[in-house]
Amino acid sequence: MLSEFIIGRIKAELPFEPNTEKDGLLAALGAFIVSREERKAFILRGYAGTGKTSVMSALVRAMKGLQQPCVLLAPTGRAAKVLGRYSGEQAYTIHKKIYRQNKLGQEAFSLSDNLHVRTLFIVDEASMLSGVRDNPTFGSGCLLDDLVKYVYNGKGCSLLLVGDDAQLPPVGSLKSPALDADYMKGYQLSVVSYQLSQVARQALDSGILSEATKLREQLQIADYKSISISPNGRDIIKVPGEEVLETLENSWREVGAEETLIITRSNKMTNLYNQGVRARVLYKEDEISNGDRLMVTKNNYFWATEYQDLEFIANGDMFEIERLHHHHEMYGFHFAKASLRSIDYDWEIEALIWLDTLTTDSPEANYSLQKELFSRIAEDYPEIRNKQELVKKIYESPYYNALQVRFAYCVTCHKAQGGQWKHIYIDNGLGDEWISGLDETERREYLRWLYTAVTRATEKIYLLR
Repeated sequence: MLSEFIIGRIKAELPFEPNTEKDGLLAALGAFIVSREERKAFILRGYAGTGKTSVMSALVRAMKGLQQPCVLLAPTGRAAKVLGRYSGEQAYTIHKKIYRQNKLGQEAFSLSDNLHVRTLFIVDEASMLSGVRDNPTFGSGCLLDDLVKYVYNGKGCSLLLVGDDAQLPPVGSLKSPALDADYMKGYQLSVVSYQLSQVARQALDSGILSEATKLREQLQIADYKSISISPNGRDIIKVPGEEVLETLENSWREVGAEETLIITRSNKMTNLYNQGVRARVLYKEDEISNGDRLMVTKNNYFWATEYQDLEFIANGDMFEIERLHHHHEMYGFHFAKASLRSIDYDWEIEALIWLDTLTTDSPEANYSLQKELFSRIAEDYPEIRNKQELVKKIYESPYYNALQVRFAYCVTCHKAQGGQWKHIYIDNGLGDEWISGLDETERREYLRWLYTAVTRATEKIYLLR
């Protein structure tokens, strides 16, 4: 039987002997792959330490050996990098794969034609996919709607959504729609759903996965009375305030700056940590310097036009400054031209950085700055009376299109979601006593926040405060 043959090929690629739960998953995957359903989809939910990653890697290798096409996708560049690393195959961001730019340099993207035939699209970190119309620049504005439309426009194509529904849902949502079988059936799909919940015994030898399992079990039974992580002195370590900077320096020496990240609950706290790291660990006195790590906070389409295969720079992309060319003031704001190396991709760009956005506390603050910049640039063109022509002229300005960025030594948990780092530093905001003042809904959301933060670490967690 063909499904049993496929199951055998997947099992042969596994680094362990599957237990009963994983045998059930392999059987479901085998039946799904050979099914002739027109619009079939598979949802695989798996908690940290349940072997979800190993099974997906084995599936990809088995499909490759059988010469069955797969396309690997993830919501962010960092998540795509992690997916590519563990699968051994090229992975893409969803946006890069399913959209095409209407016109070079233009802030408008349409859904591409799916030319793939009988291809399995595997989407990792699917808990991050939003089901609301929140980005009118891309297609319909709803990423999940567009992903489904794209996949099933291809001949005989199918979708495998993989994720952990204990993690944070998309911003503004109470749950992750892409991991909800009933929600996905609303797209007229034939949906198979499977849950991995049994944590491997060897995984529980890791203090990180053991604590993640404890937090997830609390979520399952709605136990929000006591929410905490227990240090073990081995891979979960509590760091006194006076030792934070020295510990950070040790992490950078041990695993490197790119594998070390601080996670906090607010943009205000990320700014404080970023400033502290630069001043007291890196001893940087200038506003911005060579070697600084930056995260883009708003999609940018202007600076990508000169580079082949680079349609836009995405919100959340991380860069290191290779070289600062010059600082200058324009329109009452501060800018710097810089050569930037992508941390998650193999490319470099030159772009103008808007320095005033480095320490803003919210997207709303950046929007206010850009609105003011728009007005000031408009004063350069008093002769243009037609509003449409004026807007077009302003949109062509490199200053209006300067990259909005913040330092990336510390980020919020939503910005870290989808990525993994060897060393994670967690600051929950106000210490454990703060939790006692939360209501039940706030406690549940905090528990999901903490679970998501914990599962970003692969080797060590350092607890701050």
